Amino acid sequence: MKALSIRSDYAANIMNGTKTEEYRSWSTKYRGDLLICNTAKKIRGFVPGYALCVAKIVGIEQRQDQGGSYYAWKIAPFAKNGSYWIKPIKVKGQLRLFNVDDHLIERAPFTNIHSKAAMEWINKVIAPLRY
Repeated sequence: MKALSIRSDYAANIMNGTKTEEYRSWSTKYRGDLLICNTAKKIRGFVPGYALCVAKIVGIEQRQDQGGSYYAWKIAPFAKNGSYWIKPIKVKGQLRLFNVDDHLIERAPFTNIHSKAAMEWINKVIAPLRY
């Protein structure tokens, strides 16, 4: 699967569904499932060095602002056929897109990220990994 390294606080916003676009100075023709890998930088309360979700990239839009041109990578909502959480896997991040073996990626046992099952899973699986 294609993967992208992102600061863990930004990745957490993708994971909880509040960040629906990822901004980059470069574009890609790739669309589909993208493993979101937290960088190793330690930020209190977040999980450094792990992949915790797969964001489905559904489009990329070029934009302009006072700083110049950039690209907004549009992320599908977390739902049955969209983005999804995974069992945490340790990943060493890289620059740009990189590959991670598909067999390492295991979906979380639910689709509704706001469900009671999701909250229990966070407390049991994700919380112990927080810095």
